[in-house]
Amino acid sequence: MTSIGGYAGRTDTGRKRRRNEDAYVIAPPLFAVADGMGGAQAGEVASKLAAAALEDTDPGRLTGPERVASLIQEANRRVHERANIDPSTSGMGTTMTVALVEDGGIVIGHVGDSRAYLVRDGRIEQLTEDHSLVNELLKSGKLSREEADTHPQRSVITRAVGTDPDVDVDSFVVQPREGDVYLICSDGLTDMVDDADILSVVERHHDDLDQATKQLVAAANRGGGEDNITVVTFGIGSEARPGDGDTATMEAIVFPEATDEHTEENTAVERPHAGIPPGRASVVLVVLFLLAVLVSLLVWGLMR
Repeated sequence: MTSIGGYAGRTDTGRKRRRNEDAYVIAPPLFAVADGMGGAQAGEVASKLAAAALEDTDPGRLTGPERVASLIQEANRRVHERANIDPSTSGMGTTMTVALVEDGGIVIGHVGDSRAYLVRDGRIEQLTEDHSLVNELLKSGKLSREEADTHPQRSVITRAVGTDPDVDVDSFVVQPREGDVYLICSDGLTDMVDDADILSVVERHHDDLDQATKQLVAAANRGGGEDNITVVTFGIGSEARPGDGDTATMEAIVFPEATDEHTEENTAVERPHAGIPPGRASVVLVVLFLLAVLVSLLVWGLMR
């Protein structure tokens, strides 16, 4: 039986963008990253719709690659439908990279240029293939690797969730080993940090995935932070564990709020920890304040 040893997620606006159009899902055994695209706030809408579809879609009895492909197709349907009825979101779309941990292995589903990586035995392997113009030119021999890394159109993707009624989904299964770390990320990380440096960070923080995601986001910002940065990691077995204790039963779907400017301290959105959610905490404080006022009035009335 495949056991999830731990997980962590983090997203950041970066240093050049005004809002965060990435979203990520941590709902063990399912993990995902979506990187939205489109004018105005359309990219943000697309990534949110796609991420939400993963959490509330029932794929029935499907398993393996068919299950993951079905989830992404539903995300595609929702984004495309919204773009057709809302002129302000016309043409929007999003990347989507999903990992589902099943007894039969790690099922990967992929559309766009967000990536899934495997870190194993001191090596890093890119599991997904970028659906991008630059990757097509690279495969055809029209660009070298060095030219691809700096090409001005390296962010142009050839396949996206939501731009058409149907989408081709790459889906496959990876056989896990204990000690594996799987990493899903938007291109805001991989455009700023090369694979060797990603490997170095994950290896250094193999037993603290929360710290690994934090350091990867920081490295992307040091590299220029030209795009939104999102990183989700999870480990197999007992060697990799969450940074803040046992949270294996927690679920989170993260939709980052828009920000006007970047500060490394306040734009990172982490997987929530146990406790009172921020919105509920505000309600509790208001109730306590009203109770205090009521008690004060009663005391004042008795003293008259």
